[in-house]
Amino acid sequence: MTEKVWQRLDGALTFSLPLCALGMLIALSALLFGVTLIALMSGSFPMSAGDALRSMAGHPPSDMAATVVWEFRLPRALAAAMAGALLAGSGAVLQTVTRNALADPSLVGVSQGAGLAVVTLLVLYPGTPTALRPVLAFFGALAVAALIQTIAARRSNGATMRFILTGIGVAAFLGAVTQAMLTYGDLNRAMSALAWLAGSIHAVNWGDVQILAITFVLIVPALIWAARPLEALRMGSEIATGLGAAVTRDRALLITLSVALAASAVAIVGPLGFVGLIAPHLARRLARSGPGVHLALSLVTGAVLVSAADLIGRTVFAPVQLPAGLVTAVIGAPVFAWLLLTRRGN
Repeated sequence: MTEKVWQRLDGALTFSLPLCALGMLIALSALLFGVTLIALMSGSFPMSAGDALRSMAGHPPSDMAATVVWEFRLPRALAAAMAGALLAGSGAVLQTVTRNALADPSLVGVSQGAGLAVVTLLVLYPGTPTALRPVLAFFGALAVAALIQTIAARRSNGATMRFILTGIGVAAFLGAVTQAMLTYGDLNRAMSALAWLAGSIHAVNWGDVQILAITFVLIVPALIWAARPLEALRMGSEIATGLGAAVTRDRALLITLSVALAASAVAIVGPLGFVGLIAPHLARRLARSGPGVHLALSLVTGAVLVSAADLIGRTVFAPVQLPAGLVTAVIGAPVFAWLLLTRRGN
């Protein structure tokens, strides 16, 4: 038996969940918990798993343990997991909508649009409240996504390699503008922006975690709605239209959703390369499933990737801390090359 079917007693609601996918979701969730626990235990003030768990439960063995867990390690671990999940969800939606396995928020300029908006804020208007970052990042990313879609749709409806090539060109231009601002801007402000651009999570606080949590509450549930139009769109525009889907509307809404997911993460932790690209591929390799379950697998996979990257960057070369964005790039590049080499046309 390969599927577990859930059904309400009155027969009004039925859906199926592959047992393999369910097992992978449980395994990945357990792995995420394990990585988070190790992150709470590791550092210049080491502690046992029991001490870390007691500190989280409000019964720390010492005041120092409570301070280390609640003020430094726990918000960092939560921010890493949520940012990774948001970027992975963005990549999964974007790849399905465009029907292009290379689509990724950092590869096609969406992350660069959000990044340019935040760098502009940091360099030119440093006194702006931090809470406005996600808003500006969203509109910056949305503007870039609209530009890329407009150019790509002139011949290909944004569904072929033209979308990727357009995104790469726009990303290069935005990168040049960002570098110019960093070069000629105030030195102290530019240094702050550079630290953010590296994808470092070490400076996050509970305010940042709260923003990411609000994003989860408001945006991630929309992925439940997204499963149905994604199922139609992944079969192509013609078939989706034949099935009664509003292709133009659904594509615009789904791209906006993808942009919102990526922009919210980038605004807090900075650009994290390859997460939105490889997490959906890894999720698909772990278990074959429909778009809904694949989105759930992608979210947890992305959370594990960024959590592990932040843990590696924080502990392997201690006391020197490597930005999580650097670690994801070092890990992601060979993993993506392996995925391309072993891909069998799916």
